[in-house]
Amino acid sequence: MRQFGLIGKTLGHSFSQRYFEEKFAALGRFDCHYALYELPEIGCFREFVASTPNLRGLNVTIPYKQSIMPLLDEIDAEAEAVGAVNTVKVLHERDRQRLVGYNTDVEGFRRSLAGQPLPSRALVFGTGGAAAAITHVLKQWGVEYKMVSRHPLDAMIGYDEVTGAMLKECPWLINCTPVGMWPDVEECLPLPYEALTERHFLYDLVYNPEETLFLQQGGKRGARVQNGLRMLQLQADAAWEIWNLSRR
Repeated sequence: MRQFGLIGKTLGHSFSQRYFEEKFAALGRFDCHYALYELPEIGCFREFVASTPNLRGLNVTIPYKQSIMPLLDEIDAEAEAVGAVNTVKVLHERDRQRLVGYNTDVEGFRRSLAGQPLPSRALVFGTGGAAAAITHVLKQWGVEYKMVSRHPLDAMIGYDEVTGAMLKECPWLINCTPVGMWPDVEECLPLPYEALTERHFLYDLVYNPEETLFLQQGGKRGARVQNGLRMLQLQADAAWEIWNLSRR
């Protein structure tokens, strides 16, 4: 049995197990199994891998996309450039496992927005591994952006600095935080939503619930909205390719 799975701290919100088990069934891959592995801290990671001899690949989620990197044997060039890993390939070489890190959030985000007209400016909420992948793509597209954080550093800004005038200049708002994710569905980013118009596009990496309060605030003002489910499906498919293609 080839074992795959997701590691994170709290995984009750995740769709990954069902998605991959359905994929395995559709492909007739009855030799594959996918599980959720909640790790209380990233320091447990290497011990967990060593105790799971049939492991072939992992997805990585909050809060370990950045802290896992020093624990890997090799990191793909794009993941290195992003500064975050969300996919690990486990190679079995003689009597040891070699762990290679990748970032498929980049491909998932990029492909999920195929055909969208690009803005000149965007606001990105959050500073974790997902935000690193999103800002990597925005840089490639030539989109200027500001990162917004509860604890701003360097060129970041705080939520209290986001004004209505700023929203008018930034038609894309991208939530890379878990705010509003099940079960805390009543939470919402503290923003001047009254400044939103039909010119705006709100993208939320959260997919459970399907429509967060953040997206609802945009929708009621005529803005286009999109949740993170399509991105998650695309990055999961990219991870499957990495796990199964020898060239990666």
